[in-house]
Amino acid sequence: MFKSLCYLFIVSLTFMLSSASANLQPNASFSASLKEASIDDVIDRAHELLGTPYKWGGTSADQGFDCSSFLVYLFKTQANIQLPRTTVAMHRSTAPTIKRNALKPGDAVFFKGNGRGQVSHVGLYIGEGKFIHSPRTGKSIRIDSLSNNYWNRNYTTAKRFHSAG
Repeated sequence: MFKSLCYLFIVSLTFMLSSASANLQPNASFSASLKEASIDDVIDRAHELLGTPYKWGGTSADQGFDCSSFLVYLFKTQANIQLPRTTVAMHRSTAPTIKRNALKPGDAVFFKGNGRGQVSHVGLYIGEGKFIHSPRTGKSIRIDSLSNNYWNRNYTTAKRFHSAG
């Protein structure tokens, strides 16, 4: 009787351990939804920061943000993704370049401006032709449309720093 109980206990324990370890194995759909959730978190946090003032060199919600530090902050705090610090460095990075008609929420969108032919501004694409950004001194983080005359004329390209679903 004791031997049977021990055998039953060992078999049950073995079954429980194998079942538990199977549950610990990540599967592709779980990993994809986790990454997708991270980008959703980035976008949700960006919405929470609407109205935060522009601050050149600022790196926190308390200080304010410039355009690139806004994206650096969002990706680091919400998705644990390290972006280059400046707009130019982001634009020059090896991250995949995305065509305008293939934009997905979470992509970084780049613009030239101030009469210069080079990239000087970046924002976070949020879908439906819109992006969130920290525009310039005296302004606050806001949502704008890519179809707006100014942004449409100065749009250059986009980069994807995340794994799109």
